[in-house]
Amino acid sequence: MKKYLVSIALLGILAACGGGSSSDKKSGDSTASSSSGSGDISANPDYIAGFAVIKSSDCLTCHDIATKKIGPAYQDVANKYAGVDTAVDYLAKKIVAGGTGVWGTVPMTPHPALSFDSAKLAVKYVLLLKSK
Repeated sequence: MKKYLVSIALLGILAACGGGSSSDKKSGDSTASSSSGSGDISANPDYIAGFAVIKSSDCLTCHDIATKKIGPAYQDVANKYAGVDTAVDYLAKKIVAGGTGVWGTVPMTPHPALSFDSAKLAVKYVLLLKSK
């Protein structure tokens, strides 16, 4: 059963990402560098580590950098939590435990297999995507 779920998650990631591995990173890099307004952030260690977590999970099935899908766009999350000191821990807990109500009635699926530290890396990546 677990192999089946992993296969479905991987298919979802491939579908959400367009299926091409070389264009995925390039697409993420160009969007991040243009949205930050302060240059290319793709060399930032938080960007690199967080992008790796997100790319290896099912996050992109429901989220996109700039466009709302099932869940909010990463840029919208980054803009909402910009400057909030507790955002990394708060959002990492939401990723691991799941939740509902902040962005509407559609619940975010819990990700209990994702470590809290990995979730924090993903959040740090998302927060770097703040638009001006």
